[in-house]
Amino acid sequence: MTGVSRSATLIAISVIEQDGHFLVGRRPPGVPLAGLWEFPGGKIEIGESAAAAAQRECREECGLEIEVEQTLSVVEHAYEHGTLKLFFMAAHIVGHHHSIKSPFQWVERCELANLEFPAANASLIAMLLQAGR
Repeated sequence: MTGVSRSATLIAISVIEQDGHFLVGRRPPGVPLAGLWEFPGGKIEIGESAAAAAQRECREECGLEIEVEQTLSVVEHAYEHGTLKLFFMAAHIVGHHHSIKSPFQWVERCELANLEFPAANASLIAMLLQAGR
């Protein structure tokens, strides 16, 4: 979509790849887009950069410290529950990590095609699958 909707909720998403696997989790029941798969992420707070929000959300949701490398894409998408502007950020894990908080898990790149993600993720998933060929 062109332009920025004033009512769009800003969301930072961490796309973390490690050894050909990506960190994803399934959205819980009772929330918008329940049951769909997603990368770790969440709302960008006032005054926070997309990179800082991606780091904070990954720490809170997964228990992992990450470093953001670059912005992969920015997508604005209108859902029934509201319009979101998603900042997909390539990132890698820093430091030691022993376990990942549920519901997140590592899946192989090729498995991304078999998981149902929210519609706004379609171009990112296509890009990640293409990069693996």
